[in-house]
Amino acid sequence: MPLKIDKMQNRITGLGGFFFRTKNPDQIKDWYKNHLGLNTDQYGCTFWWKDKEGHDCSTQWSPMNEDTKYFEPSQKQFMMNFRVENLVELLNVLKSERVTIVGKSKNMSTENLVGH
Repeated sequence: MPLKIDKMQNRITGLGGFFFRTKNPDQIKDWYKNHLGLNTDQYGCTFWWKDKEGHDCSTQWSPMNEDTKYFEPSQKQFMMNFRVENLVELLNVLKSERVTIVGKSKNMSTENLVGH
């Protein structure tokens, strides 16, 4: 189905986070810290930046244990979270376009999107 821009023009505004499974997240974080200079912590690395209006924003990079349940119901090896202008409105538009919404977010009372 073609994108219906008239229903919601600014759907995705950026990348919120990239999360991936690995056998040894601490080793991966240390490698990226030591060789590429990422400022890693227990969660990975937070990249801080400002949007076009000057608001503070962040994008999270996080290696996770290969047996993490955080991605469920997906069994994929990685997960990308997108920044959206209005999540509630976007979910309503996607539902009207017959996009399947599954699960509930752990951090808010809205649904998660599961992509291909």
